[in-house]
Amino acid sequence: MKIKAFFSLFLLLLSFSVQAQDKTYAREVIAQLTSSRFFGRGYVNNGLQKSERFLVEEFKKWKIIPMTSSGFLQPYSFSVNTFPGKMELQINGAKLQPGKDFIVSPDSKGLRAAGLLSQKDSIHFVDTINALQISILKKLTWSVSGELQNHTSVFINKDSFSGTPETYKVNLENQFIESFKTNNICGIIKGTKHPDSLIVITAHYDHLGGMGSKTFFPGANDNASGISLLLNLAKYYSENKPNYSIGFICFSGEEAGLLGSKYFSEHPLINLNKIRFLINLDLTGTGEEGITVVNATQFKTEFSVLNQVNSERNYLNKISSRGKAANSDHFWFTQKGVPSFFIYTNGGIRAYHDIYDIAATLPLTEFDDLFRLIRDFNSKLMQGK
Repeated sequence: MKIKAFFSLFLLLLSFSVQAQDKTYAREVIAQLTSSRFFGRGYVNNGLQKSERFLVEEFKKWKIIPMTSSGFLQPYSFSVNTFPGKMELQINGAKLQPGKDFIVSPDSKGLRAAGLLSQKDSIHFVDTINALQISILKKLTWSVSGELQNHTSVFINKDSFSGTPETYKVNLENQFIESFKTNNICGIIKGTKHPDSLIVITAHYDHLGGMGSKTFFPGANDNASGISLLLNLAKYYSENKPNYSIGFICFSGEEAGLLGSKYFSEHPLINLNKIRFLINLDLTGTGEEGITVVNATQFKTEFSVLNQVNSERNYLNKISSRGKAANSDHFWFTQKGVPSFFIYTNGGIRAYHDIYDIAATLPLTEFDDLFRLIRDFNSKLMQGK
């Protein structure tokens, strides 16, 4: 009895060790991708290119092979407005910090000027001579633009400024890139029984990049978390050979308008008709309030299977259903008739598209359980043919 009890305890501890190691690997990936080395995984300081190289090496580590003979990278390009240079702003003589106190609208042209501001309404202040508008907001939320306007817009954090903006001095430098070259990263683990049937796991690895030479947007939850979950699944399937082939695609260009996934759906490296199911992972770093599944109403049979697995294993406290939405990289596949879910976690931190979406405060509350749910859901799908 003592030997049997000891062996059971050993297996339990081993199980905990494996689980902890998976989350440890996830945190290592997130820490890497959110570091200053990758500078927000965007369009300055070679952030995206460095991220590509990192992810290709991770693919190789888990013995993922390229989808095509040309390698892991699927090249394409798009236009993007960037802010690699000066990012200076003074209001009423007070210096403000980029990212923390102010952001520049992503479609703004650069501007070096000083002058007086006229109040347009309660939150907008303008200098028509220099085509400048300054707005005061409660929350600074940045994005990416492929367009360039003939004016400059600046948003100031309400908590960083008191009084009425009257005078300003700016030195904001932009660089519009007509053809920014980037890549999707595409790999596959071949199935043992039905290699022509596929389950595909996707996540975008790009984020917003940086604003100026020092300020960058780490993007821990959005979407280093999804990439870390994708890589954990890659690790699992490299060690536990699946019946179906498992495709892994890390998209760039998501923040610029779902551009990487759109390109792949129009230039697929695999037969889209052979995809049994696609799971897109974005914003997967929390989970206190469960998960939401986009396309749940579109694919009711698979959603029922997902709920069945969750009920049997008691993984997550809630799975919320949502309909079709063009809010992440699953969308273009849905448009092509590929059965797809977009899964994101709910609750926890509220940082989003700002400088506070950092690795240190990302809880990964339900990371292990979400991993198991997806693993078991895939197993159910691979039982049929």
